[in-house]
Amino acid sequence: MTTQTHHVDHELIEAAAHIARTRCRGDQHTMAAAARARDGRIVTAVNVYHFTGGPCAELTLIGVAATQGIHDLDTIVAVGDRDRGVVPPCGRCRQVLLDYFPAIGVIVGEGDGARTVRITDLLPESYVWADHQIDAE
Repeated sequence: MTTQTHHVDHELIEAAAHIARTRCRGDQHTMAAAARARDGRIVTAVNVYHFTGGPCAELTLIGVAATQGIHDLDTIVAVGDRDRGVVPPCGRCRQVLLDYFPAIGVIVGEGDGARTVRITDLLPESYVWADHQIDAE
């Protein structure tokens, strides 16, 4: 497998880092995510931690984007609170991102090692939920 890297959107990393610094408080919100829509808008969100397994910041972001009429995300990044930096998406988020946005870029790595890779590179040879749905038409 060859991982192809793409331009790193540093403005997006800073947007997520800003939300992590200013909105993540205590144990309930420990991660922030930012995504760029195809039209250039940036959407941000935080995770909703709960002992029952609340949604990650990336999943919350998908809902926030939808409420703003944004249904086509280009790139996403997650950043941890307490200056933990860029954090790659968990397995559940990788699967949901693949199902919703199969061409989305995901920023991973830190500093000079930051890179943008396609979600398919983070979840190779994966099950794509949409590919197995019965066509309603």
